[in-house]
Amino acid sequence: MKHGKKYQEAAKLVDRTVQYEPAEAVALVKKTSVAKFDETVEVHIRTGCDGRHAEQQIRGAVVLPNGTGKSVKVLVFAKGDKVSEAEAAGADYVGGEELIPKIQNDGWLDFDVVVATPDMMGVVGRLGKVLGPKGLMPNPKAGTVTMDVTKAVNDIKAGKIEYRLDKANIIHVPVGKVSFDEAKIQENFEALMEAIVKAKPSAVKGQYLKSITLSTTMGPGIKVSTAKY
Repeated sequence: MKHGKKYQEAAKLVDRTVQYEPAEAVALVKKTSVAKFDETVEVHIRTGCDGRHAEQQIRGAVVLPNGTGKSVKVLVFAKGDKVSEAEAAGADYVGGEELIPKIQNDGWLDFDVVVATPDMMGVVGRLGKVLGPKGLMPNPKAGTVTMDVTKAVNDIKAGKIEYRLDKANIIHVPVGKVSFDEAKIQENFEALMEAIVKAKPSAVKGQYLKSITLSTTMGPGIKVSTAKY
């Protein structure tokens, strides 16, 4: 892949043979941001897990202390009292059965996170083929299948992010925006790492965290030392 001049200049600031301490990596990630827009700061964690085995899967969620810098649209599947509870909590869309054809047939996907009460999972399950591949399926481990819709919506709006292994056993998550000051990005990064370390499956043999890379949407990757984790 050919990179532009700005990227190449930014890449010169990064020593690829070095694993930087988190604070240094955060400072560098801000310096190497080259795009004209407010880039997202991303973390990519290569694990020693084998996601083909259920007992080595990692999936969960963490509330970043300083949010992600992105406004998130939440859709809640609920019925009865839970409808007004979700609306009061600030959900962008709330509904039930009637939303199925809109999503299935009209391709409506104007939301970032889906929350459902357990009694609605039979309905939501019919959307598995649409929501599943997009990573939007509600899941109890991520706190998105719950009766406490107020907490779920509040956490998501406050900057809760989900993490999970991809097919290559890597976790990719946002930890803020380039416009955040360094302390905020680092605080978010540490909150994420604490959650990932706690989520280590007991079945994993050998090294759990193989590498951690910090980057902006368009910028070069910066290796972070795994030593303290």
